[in-house]
Amino acid sequence: MGDVLAIENLSIEFSGRRGRQRILQQVSFSIAPGKAYGLVGESGCGKSTVALAAMHYLPAGMSVTGGRVRVDGRDLEGLSKAELRALRGRRIAMVYQDPMASLNPVMTIGRQIAEVALLHGERDRSRALDRARAMLEEVRLPDAEAMLARYPHQLSGGQQQRVVIAMALMAEPALLVMDEPTTGLDVTIEAAILELVHDLRAKLGTAILFISHNLGTVARLCEDIGVLYAGRLVETGPVRAVFKSPAHPYTRGLLAALPDLDRPRPDGRLVPIEGTLTAEDRARPGCAFAPRCDFAEPAMCNTRPIALIDTDGGGVHRARCARLAAVRASGVLDTRPGRPARDPASAPIVLAISGLSKRYPVGGRFSGRGASEVHALTEASLEARAGQTIAIVGESGSGKSTLAKVVTGLTEASAGSVRLGGTEIAGTPVDERPREVRRRIQMVFQNPDATLNPSHSVEFALRRPLQLLRGLPSGQARTEAARLLERVKLPPDLLRRMPHQLSGGQRQRVAIARALAGNPDLIIADEPVSALDVSVQAAIVNLLADLLERSGVGLVIISHDLALVRSMADHVAVMYLGRIVEHGPTEQVFAPPSHPYTEALLAAAPRPDPDAGPPAIVLSGVMPSPTAAPRGCPFASRCPKRIPGLCETEPPPLRTFGPHTIACHLELGE
Repeated sequence: MGDVLAIENLSIEFSGRRGRQRILQQVSFSIAPGKAYGLVGESGCGKSTVALAAMHYLPAGMSVTGGRVRVDGRDLEGLSKAELRALRGRRIAMVYQDPMASLNPVMTIGRQIAEVALLHGERDRSRALDRARAMLEEVRLPDAEAMLARYPHQLSGGQQQRVVIAMALMAEPALLVMDEPTTGLDVTIEAAILELVHDLRAKLGTAILFISHNLGTVARLCEDIGVLYAGRLVETGPVRAVFKSPAHPYTRGLLAALPDLDRPRPDGRLVPIEGTLTAEDRARPGCAFAPRCDFAEPAMCNTRPIALIDTDGGGVHRARCARLAAVRASGVLDTRPGRPARDPASAPIVLAISGLSKRYPVGGRFSGRGASEVHALTEASLEARAGQTIAIVGESGSGKSTLAKVVTGLTEASAGSVRLGGTEIAGTPVDERPREVRRRIQMVFQNPDATLNPSHSVEFALRRPLQLLRGLPSGQARTEAARLLERVKLPPDLLRRMPHQLSGGQRQRVAIARALAGNPDLIIADEPVSALDVSVQAAIVNLLADLLERSGVGLVIISHDLALVRSMADHVAVMYLGRIVEHGPTEQVFAPPSHPYTEALLAAAPRPDPDAGPPAIVLSGVMPSPTAAPRGCPFASRCPKRIPGLCETEPPPLRTFGPHTIACHLELGE
C-alpha cells in the first residue's frame, strides 16, 4: 500500500501588514498506513501550520507557494470544496489540543458523535447512535450508555479528549492529525490516551501525524520523527536513531533541555537553548539556527542553503547542518556540578499547614437533590521552608489547587491551621488580610495572561504591586520595576511593551517579577511552565532556582510533570482525593518504597527514550466522587495492589521511613 500522507517540498507564506513572511520552506515527509510520525519543535516553528496544511485548512493570509500535500495519492490543492468536505472526517480527521474547541456545549455527547456518521453516509439515526455507543466503548469510556446523554461540561478533561478521539475515528479515517492532544492532561490520563491511540491505529490501520513539544510522548508513540525549526526540517529519521544519536545542534539542545525523571541533574539545573527564534532567522539563506548555535561558523552556515545530509549511510536519518562532522565528533558532554550540601531541616519554616480541611456544600432546596458536601481537602499537613521547594503532585481533582486557594486566602478553610511565620491565616479571606500578610504570599499562575492586564504595559503591571504592597512612590516604583526585570533576566526596555508584544516565556518571567515585587516570603506556582516549550521551561526553572538561592523565598509548586518535580523540588507531597497519601524528601519519594498511587504516577510519566516501552501500570477507572468520601483508603477503588475487605473499609495507617511517610495498608519494605 502507498503512503496515506505525503508532503512534498511544501512551502507556505503569510501575507500581512509586515509584508510576506516564510512560514514553511520545502518540508517533506510521508506516513504509511498504521504508522505514526512525530513533529516537534518550539512554538512558532511551523508545526501547527503543517497540521492545517494536511487538512487543507490554512487560515486567511496563508498560501502554498510551492510543493504539494497528497492524501491517498490525491493532491489536495486540486480538489473542489465539495470533495474536500467529503475527504475531511471520512479520510482525514483532526484532534486539537483543547477538546472543547471541537465539542458543542449545548449538544449531548451522543448527538455530536452520531452526527459524524450521519454526515458521512449513515441514514438511520438509531444506527448512528449505536455506532457512537460502540465507539465510546472502543475509547474505554465507562458506562457508554450514560455517557451518550451527558453534555461536555459534565465530563473531565481526559473524558472530553476521548470523546473527541471517538468523533475523529467514527468514519475510520486513513489519517488522524493530532495537535498537542495530551498537553495539560494528567500523566495517568496521558498514558491511557497514548495506549488507546496505539491500539486503535493497530486495529484500524490509521496513519497518525502527532504534533507535540513533549518529546517523551513522541518517543512512546511514534516510529519516525521530524524536528522543525523556523519552518524547515532540520533533522528527520527513525525515532530511535534521532533520540539515541541526535545530529543537529537544535535537536541536541531540545533533548538536553528536558528534565530527566530517572537521572536528574545533581545541581537541579536544566540546560536551556540560549536566544530565541526571530523573524530575521526565517529569511536567512543559510542555517536559521546559526545565531543560537555553539558550532556555527559564518562562512559555512550563513552564506548558502544547507541540504538535509545523510548522517549514517543508511539514507533514513538526515540532518540539515553544514558542520555535521564537527557536531557528531563533539560527543555529548555531561558537566554536572554537584548540588551544594545543605541540611533541609536547618532552614526556617515559612509556612506550616496542619490538619487542613476544606468542604464545599452542594445541593439543597433548589437543586432537586439533598444537601451534601464536597470533601475537597482532608486533614492535609506539610511545611514549606525558606530557600526550598515543595512540590504538590496528583491528578486533577486531587485537591492541589484547593490547598493553594486556602493558603492564598481565595477560599477559607473548614478546619485546620495555616501559619505564615507566626500568623494564623487559615480562616481569613484575602480581602480581610492585612497588607503585610498579602505581601508575604504571592502566586504565579499557569497562564501569565491571567496575571497581566492586556490593556496595560509591563511597567504598570510591576509598579502597581510595588505601590500597593510596599508603598513606594511612583518614581521609586518605576526604578524598582526595572530592577525586577533584571532579576528575571529581561532587558529594561520591555517596561514600555504590552503583554501581547512578548513571547510566552517573557510573559511568564514578567509574572514572576510581579510576584517578587512585594518581597514575599512564599511563592505558590500553579503549573508555571506546563504550556511552555522545553527550552523556555528550562530557563524558567533555572530562574526560579536562582531566585530561591539568592532571596531565600520559599516555593510551593503544583505540577503534573514528575520529571520537572524531581529536578527542582526538595520535598514532594502526593495528593489523591483531597488527602496527602505520601510525603517526604524528593529522592526518597521517587525511590522505593512508594505508595501504589505514586508508583502508578511514576510509571505513567513519559520518558524521552524509545526503548522505555509502554508504562508498566496504566490506571483504570476514575477518581471517586468527593461528595462520597470512601470509608477506607481513598485510592482503593483503583489500586492494583488493594487488599480486598480491608482497603475499602479501614483508613490506612501512616507508615514512616525516617522523614518519608506513606499512608497505606501494605507492608512496604525498606
